[in-house]
Amino acid sequence: MTQPPLSPAELAGTAVTDILTALTASHDQPLVVDSPPGAGKSTLVVRAARTLAAAGERCIIVAQTNHQVDDLLIRLADPDQPRLRLGRLAGHTYQAPDAVRDLPDTLISEDINNVLACDVIVATATKWAYVDGPHWQWAIIDEAYQMRSDALLLIGKLFDRALFVGDPGQLDPFSIVRTPRWIGLPHDPMNSAVSVLMNHNDATVHTLPVSWRLPPSAAALVSRAFYPFTPFQPGTAPGTRKLALTIPGLHDPFDATVEEAARTGWALHELPLRHTARIDAEAAQATVSLAARILIRSTEAVCETYPDGRKLEPRDIAVGTAHREQARHIQKLLDHNPHTQGVRADTANRLQGREFAVTIVLHPLSGRRDASAFHMEAGRLCVLASRHRHACIVVARAGITDLLDRHPSDDPVHLGVPAKFPDGWEAHQHVLHHLAQHRVPAA
Repeated sequence: MTQPPLSPAELAGTAVTDILTALTASHDQPLVVDSPPGAGKSTLVVRAARTLAAAGERCIIVAQTNHQVDDLLIRLADPDQPRLRLGRLAGHTYQAPDAVRDLPDTLISEDINNVLACDVIVATATKWAYVDGPHWQWAIIDEAYQMRSDALLLIGKLFDRALFVGDPGQLDPFSIVRTPRWIGLPHDPMNSAVSVLMNHNDATVHTLPVSWRLPPSAAALVSRAFYPFTPFQPGTAPGTRKLALTIPGLHDPFDATVEEAARTGWALHELPLRHTARIDAEAAQATVSLAARILIRSTEAVCETYPDGRKLEPRDIAVGTAHREQARHIQKLLDHNPHTQGVRADTANRLQGREFAVTIVLHPLSGRRDASAFHMEAGRLCVLASRHRHACIVVARAGITDLLDRHPSDDPVHLGVPAKFPDGWEAHQHVLHHLAQHRVPAA
């Protein structure tokens, strides 16, 4: 007699239990946890730190940005959980936000000696690189796929064992300087911390199998396009999340796009074919108009957290771009529109790790004459397409499919560099094929 399939909660619970059990095992192998978008990476990091503290092990947490460090501290200081003595190692220019400064049992210091007695010490990888002397049994590396290998080498002397938690499908480490001289070498600093670890150690790999962020309308596409070897499923059932436009619209293309997104979870707002400069004024204005239309029509979101519905606010919407210039231009437009003040526009790099009810994406290849490696990167598109809980609207000019056909994947092959999967060209084709079913012509 076959057993009934496990529910998403049971699958996720079993995976987390296995990981936490491995923390207290006697073997010395490092642990790697691959996590899809919205699978609970930060929650796992916090639970792992608490598990180690309960076992009498003081540990350190290595994050990649100050924002990530602050978020972890707030989660670790949860008043409903047993109290921990927390340390926040910071640089001299760091100014703690009120939410961190007011945390109980939390010390913030530039000097490691002032926080050594804490159960858990949290800091960025950059700050840990300046620490010398103390040694810990355990380190937890958050967003390990964003961490460059040279950053791991600088802090490896501080701990014996490590738990690496990260998302293998999102953006790789990057540098503002050219790095071809190191490509293919074992000490290439642009390799991620996880890749270097796996190349030189026998690591135990676990996977979180459920995304609690992505709805069923998005999980299947994102899993297929960006996670071919670590598939996952949504944590909610079809129909659990809904968007309702409570005020009638004007029946123009913006309303049609918003209605398509509310009905299906996806929409492609397609502008006429045209080659444009990096800042496409018409496309930028379209993203703002779509955000305004969502708010003007008093959109309500129903989900497992708000079964009776909740009116969307500007902070529930984000606009994602490939370039900082595009984000700054759109942010100015948003700030000058009375309906969209509070909507955030930013690049994929800065939106990574964030979550919104609705995202509006300016497609990286929109209006371009060529398909460069930067714009074709699978991780960038993955971030942009996986920030939402309800719906994602893509704004793009027509002709991207033809552009991809004219520029097949031609990345050079380097000795010593394993092929990267998924391939950016293939990932873009997957997403465009899906969006074609939700196309709304802008004119």
